[in-house]
Amino acid sequence: MAVTLFANGKFFTTQEGDGKEHDARFDGCMLVENGMIEYVGSDDADIRALAASKGAEIRDLNGSHVLPGFIDGHVHALLLGQSLQRLNLERCQSLPEIRETIKTYAAAHPDAPRILCGGWMEFMTDGKADVSMLDDLDPRPIYIVSRDLHSCWCSTTAIKEMGLESAPDPVGGTIHRDAQGKALGLLSEAACTLLVWPHLAQIASPEERVGAMRDALQALHAVGCTGCVEMAMDDIGWDALQTLRAEMGGQLPLHIAAHWLIRPTDSTDGDSEELTRAIALSQQFNASTSPDFRIVGIKIMCDGVVDSCTAALIEPYSTTGMTTDPIWTPEALGAVVRKADRAGLQCALHAIGDAAAKLAIDALSEHGTPGRRHRIEHLELTSPGDGARLAAAGITASIQPAHADPVLLKAWPELMGTARCGRAFAYGDFAASGANISIGSDSPTAPWDVLRNLYTATTRRSVRDQDYQTVMNPEFALSLCQAMQGATRGSAYSCFAEGWTGSLAKGLQANFAVVKMEWTPQSLLQAQVQETWYKGKKVYDAARTA
Repeated sequence: MAVTLFANGKFFTTQEGDGKEHDARFDGCMLVENGMIEYVGSDDADIRALAASKGAEIRDLNGSHVLPGFIDGHVHALLLGQSLQRLNLERCQSLPEIRETIKTYAAAHPDAPRILCGGWMEFMTDGKADVSMLDDLDPRPIYIVSRDLHSCWCSTTAIKEMGLESAPDPVGGTIHRDAQGKALGLLSEAACTLLVWPHLAQIASPEERVGAMRDALQALHAVGCTGCVEMAMDDIGWDALQTLRAEMGGQLPLHIAAHWLIRPTDSTDGDSEELTRAIALSQQFNASTSPDFRIVGIKIMCDGVVDSCTAALIEPYSTTGMTTDPIWTPEALGAVVRKADRAGLQCALHAIGDAAAKLAIDALSEHGTPGRRHRIEHLELTSPGDGARLAAAGITASIQPAHADPVLLKAWPELMGTARCGRAFAYGDFAASGANISIGSDSPTAPWDVLRNLYTATTRRSVRDQDYQTVMNPEFALSLCQAMQGATRGSAYSCFAEGWTGSLAKGLQANFAVVKMEWTPQSLLQAQVQETWYKGKKVYDAARTA
């Protein structure tokens, strides 16, 4: 019987309240027995006597903070693991830099069957992405996935490898072509998510996919995560996770709640192969059969992203004078939401623009069952009153502060006008309205370091460029207590896991992170995760990886 008394720490035990700073409470010690929390409270003679009677090991934490294990509320695990193996172009600023970086990498990796890159943003190439800019670099297929994962820029050999020379556009996506119908090399939205993502996953060997999953879990452990909500699951990723789970003796060192990705459709009958598959798997992997390894719902893409003008806005883009419609019609979306809801699944709707946010709230409010805890992902541009509508319908606001980094939003005033930018990333509005907040990373589209992402959520300042002085809508900042709850209990609540994880409380699993930090938003950039514990076992130790 393993018993440990963790002492001389600051144990964050806030569970309820309105999330203001005065709600943050810290206790002095925590007793863990057989992977469960038996006590959190004052470090007094009584608890010391109880610990001694149980033969407990005493661990002195030297004044560190102890936080509930973070639960990344929006992550793409397989893609995260694979991204760790790709050439990262994020530091490039121009087409010449991109070309030189790829050329150098290609020369250094002559045996690689293809060249896989990530981190590209359209501003780096002045909004252009063409096969002619890549074809002379190397004869092997070149794939450049955008930082937001919504686009992929390919060479001609990559287009041919995928068999897309004359393929039709999928619903909700575009294979960009010239006037003669030749593929230009850019695939956006559903053309990327439904054609490129599966292809890149399939060309990897099963062993490579399992290795990528293992790398992803280790990366999450290193930032203090003990759980995640996987937000675009398919059979390829699920098979890799199941294989890894079997290799680890039937137990992953991190709990996973997965949403199955649904292909866009114009159908209004709610029929979907992916939905049928998700329903079947949820009957096998659920809170009763495997609470830490579940299919909890579906993921639906309602629009794209602002920077490529594919986010659905109520008013036209300032630069083009055009609007972009949501990917789904209200009728088609309502039918799928209704069918998933009746099957007991949670719906996660990707909605970045204000028109998509309205569509998503309407659909979940009209077709969702109260108490199902449906959710909307991103909510980057919303309208006044949306926060109250989220709260009224019990919809979780699933937010990713890394996307709110001001240095990434330099083009927004030109794209949408300064007035609309005043409603960007309205986290404080959602929280004040009473909506549940779940904080995630959206990795690998963004960094998955939780504490640094919370810095942006609480200060509205840039992590990427700390000299950048712009503060993005500071009135919508979350308090540190609100942000910490969003990354822990809020994410647990979003997937019905708050009864066994997400907080430091008696009777819950001993899932926690030991962090060297000061309790101020400004100090989060210096905060360091020292250890991560899952079910009372240490799964990450910074001292051993240094």
